[in-house]
Amino acid sequence: MTDILKTTPLDGLHRALGARMVPFAGYAMPVQYDLTGDLAARCRGGVLAEHLHCREKAGLFDVSHMGQALLVGPGAAAALEALVPGDIAGLKPGRQRYTLLTDAAGGILDDLMVANLGDDYLALVVNASRKHDDYAHIAAALPAGVRLAVQEDSALLALQGPLAAAVLARLSPAVADMAFMSIAALPVAGIECLISRSGYTGEDGYEISVPARQAEDLARLLLAEPEVAPVGLGARDSLRLEAGLCLYGNDIDTTTNPVEAALTWTIGKRRKTEWNFVGAAAVRAALHDGPTRLRVGIRPDGRAPARAGTEIVGPDGAVVGTITSGGFGPSLNAPIAMGYVRRDLVGDGTAVSLMVRGKPLPARIAPMPFVPHRYAR
Repeated sequence: MTDILKTTPLDGLHRALGARMVPFAGYAMPVQYDLTGDLAARCRGGVLAEHLHCREKAGLFDVSHMGQALLVGPGAAAALEALVPGDIAGLKPGRQRYTLLTDAAGGILDDLMVANLGDDYLALVVNASRKHDDYAHIAAALPAGVRLAVQEDSALLALQGPLAAAVLARLSPAVADMAFMSIAALPVAGIECLISRSGYTGEDGYEISVPARQAEDLARLLLAEPEVAPVGLGARDSLRLEAGLCLYGNDIDTTTNPVEAALTWTIGKRRKTEWNFVGAAAVRAALHDGPTRLRVGIRPDGRAPARAGTEIVGPDGAVVGTITSGGFGPSLNAPIAMGYVRRDLVGDGTAVSLMVRGKPLPARIAPMPFVPHRYAR
């Protein structure tokens, strides 16, 4: 099956490291590693060990399957603002922002990162499963003079964890002075990269866009540092869940709007006065009227995790929502989940039940993130 899947520039390295490869968004991707030698001594492999290593030291992720593109030309920011609720025109050079592509009904087509590189250049990073649809959606809305340039020859690595800054600064000293959500073109051991201080684990760290032909060289340099171990998709998912971060296709999609997804903060202050992006009327109505449901954190009692699709039952015995992401939180040594529940039940501590294998298991609504964010501020 893997011979029909796309591969990233690090495919050979993953396999050399003993990665268990799985299909994900059309790519063969590492879900976890069976490490040998020095790397095995640092992190014995498996989702639990990889997760904890990232929380304690630094984990290296291959996220090259995600889409990278440039939006270029005078008016690029205004053109993108027609499609997203974020304040793109107010984004200063060298800064980036999380935002959403919305449809006419206010549903979420994708979540993405947008960076201002200056001189009418915006850098976009979109989800792997949505990138081709996103590119077509954006390109169809662009005015004359603004173009979308897909970066097919770029790989993307994420170095995440409390020791990530110290590690990367050895190879690129200027990264130590970068603030959270800043972005800069910097060399790493002589390799020209575009580096942002960001990530999707809740930890401090960096995302590094690197020419595909040099991606393995850079990855090997980073893995040679004593604090770094490779981390696969399994731990990436448990890390982002502990951090209370959405996974597109699970927690957000075209059936959810930013208000019920608890992403109202992505709507820029100025945009709330203009309401001139696709789907603005529907999003404005949801904000004015209040959502009928809301995304919340959930802490199941006991040890049994509740997976996506699990029904949530309220105190009156009625089904009041659904788990969208769930699993075991290694940092907490306990199960955690997020999902949507009826608006009257969103208060922290509210008792609910989760229907796991036909049996109601007690749980309670809990604040997110489950593990505090440790971004560099």
